[in-house]
Amino acid sequence: MKTSIATVCLSGTLEEKMQACAAAGFDGIEIFEADLVVSPSSPAEIRALAQRLELRLDLYQPFRDLEGVTEELFEKNLHRLEAKFQLMQQLGMNMILVPSNVGTATVEDDTVIAGQLRRAAELAHRYGMYIAYEALAWGTYVNTYWHCWQLVQAADHPNLGVCLDSFHILSRGDDPSRIPEIPAEKIYFVQLADAPELGMDVLPWSRHHRVFPGEGSFDMVEFMTYLTQAGYSGPLSLEIFNDVFRETDPSITAADGLRSLRWIQQGARGHLSTDNPARDQLTAMPKIDPVEVIDHVEVTTDAPDECGALLGALGFAFIGQHRRKTAQLFVAGGVKVVLTPVHQGGTYISSVALQVANSNDALARARALGAPVVSRPVTADEVRLPGVFGPGGMQFFFVDDTAASWPTEFGADLDRLADNTNTIRLDHLNVPEARDHFGASVLFTLATLRMNALPGQDVASPRGLVHSQALESPRGGIRWVFNRVPRTYTNRAGEPVRYPGHIALAVDDLEQRAAAAIDAGLAVLPIPTNYYVDLQARFGLDDATVRRWQRLGILYDRNADGEFLHLYSETLGGLFIELVQRIGSYQGYGPGNAAVRLAAQEQHEQQRRL
Repeated sequence: MKTSIATVCLSGTLEEKMQACAAAGFDGIEIFEADLVVSPSSPAEIRALAQRLELRLDLYQPFRDLEGVTEELFEKNLHRLEAKFQLMQQLGMNMILVPSNVGTATVEDDTVIAGQLRRAAELAHRYGMYIAYEALAWGTYVNTYWHCWQLVQAADHPNLGVCLDSFHILSRGDDPSRIPEIPAEKIYFVQLADAPELGMDVLPWSRHHRVFPGEGSFDMVEFMTYLTQAGYSGPLSLEIFNDVFRETDPSITAADGLRSLRWIQQGARGHLSTDNPARDQLTAMPKIDPVEVIDHVEVTTDAPDECGALLGALGFAFIGQHRRKTAQLFVAGGVKVVLTPVHQGGTYISSVALQVANSNDALARARALGAPVVSRPVTADEVRLPGVFGPGGMQFFFVDDTAASWPTEFGADLDRLADNTNTIRLDHLNVPEARDHFGASVLFTLATLRMNALPGQDVASPRGLVHSQALESPRGGIRWVFNRVPRTYTNRAGEPVRYPGHIALAVDDLEQRAAAAIDAGLAVLPIPTNYYVDLQARFGLDDATVRRWQRLGILYDRNADGEFLHLYSETLGGLFIELVQRIGSYQGYGPGNAAVRLAAQEQHEQQRRL
């Protein structure tokens, strides 16, 4: 399907927004009136720019407070509307968005409203224009899409149709299942927006917290499926009011937006039977099976000796150095970590390699989601791992059977690696993301690897609120947690620091592993005594167990599914290691313990600075 985006979604001037939309690959745009009003370019110049950029001008919006008014006011509104039609002729546009009246409606009479809509459509007809009427969720008298459709139906004019906006429908908890009952030719336009569940009034929720499809809590795939079943074949457009987007580079936001439209179409295709002709309207992406295995993790570090020692204390074996590069391979059980030294920049997870059936198919899927390709030259006798950059800079590499021999470049014996009896497993990754990349990184990872999102969680840190979003693969083989870091993350001296991410390793014998690792030199993050006093009170633990866990730095949680023990290493640069033990069917991450960890890391960092 053709794609579009409202200029209100982006930062910058109208001209900059148009250039960003064209560069991202959108087919068209909605011109938000405020962007045009402040532009130094004439309507003719904007039209010419759109033609040079090969962008359609799909919709002019919004024309507010048209209907449900007295006759005297309606005549004035028609005069305003005619002026907009004349402006649109200069722009070369033929469709205007008319949201339901919020500010001036005084006549709660469907017959009057339908009659006024018809008269407006007659004026549109004289100018060769079309009106897309939309029910705002907070409209005075018209606030549901079905009421909107009933009024359009009653007005009965060929130049009047409905605009369906997912936010206005889903934010009210309205049922979108009746969308297929609306004739496709009367659905003039569609605007898509998701939103996190915030429990706030719908107006500020709409004005500040919309996000791209797939980044919020609405069932956007179901909405798209109903839309497809209705036979809609016009543009899919994004209308996002979001404070972060208004501060972000428009090229980044535009690329993220287009990715969301490709994801939602692929999701809707999966909800339709293969013989359903409506699937052909939806743009397909290369399909791969859900990814269930992380092949290896690459850690970039300016402290390779300290990082190697940390891994060694945890039971990792040094396999060797790459025959051409300075990178080193460490292995424990099924976990492979590549250390890549750099001169500066700290220690952090720089890439993740995924096991896939066909790396070319996985690469094609990632590229269809707008990811640029990573260029890593190799020699003729080296394995090529195709990869892409994620929205936040993380690199994703794809490893299929033809590339599985890559460890031999570090001198590894593949048979010995396969026979490794170490029981360490990769439990999850925890990756920090900046505010302007967070939603895009979550959606990209979810869509590329075909993962599922769990409910988000907010965690209080000493330096701001951290929003955490966990993704899991369908069979639970991969757990990937993203943390949206506070806007400004500095130490107490005001110096910028890298928000730490971590690698969590699962073991079956945490206490024994912890004791052995500490004896081997592992520096465990100190946890305050108050935590253990509270722990004992909450769970009724015996004194000896609590003392033992406190000595080892072990944290604990328990629910109806099982128990969870874990500990954290001290932070090295921007990375630390977590050891976890899951007992029973426990699937969480220790809610509440993350705040304890963040506070302990802050305290420990301050003590080290003294």
